[in-house]
Amino acid sequence: MPIFITQGRFTQQALKGMLARPEDRAEAVGEFIAKAGGRMIAYYMTFGEYDFLTISEGPFDGAATGAIVAGASGAVTDLKTTFAMTSAEMKAAFTKAGSITASFHPAGVPLP
Repeated sequence: MPIFITQGRFTQQALKGMLARPEDRAEAVGEFIAKAGGRMIAYYMTFGEYDFLTISEGPFDGAATGAIVAGASGAVTDLKTTFAMTSAEMKAAFTKAGSITASFHPAGVPLP
């Protein structure tokens, strides 16, 4: 299954709520990802540009669904989801790309 790395920031509203009532969000996030059709591999709180990072696996439409629901909640912002591949999967992609490169005609380039 595809692997996704998602990063985001908490809104001021969410931070105020967590300050008033601290909680470990890992279980809730894992359940949310499962409802979107995936499985959480890891959940981290981060310092720097983003406040959290999740690593999950699941279908592409599940990742999109999760981002839509999380973003619409008003609790998170600046969501960024990255599709991740193993080095073996990337090698296979390069091998496949190499086999079809000669048949590709880029836009705006005259045919030979």
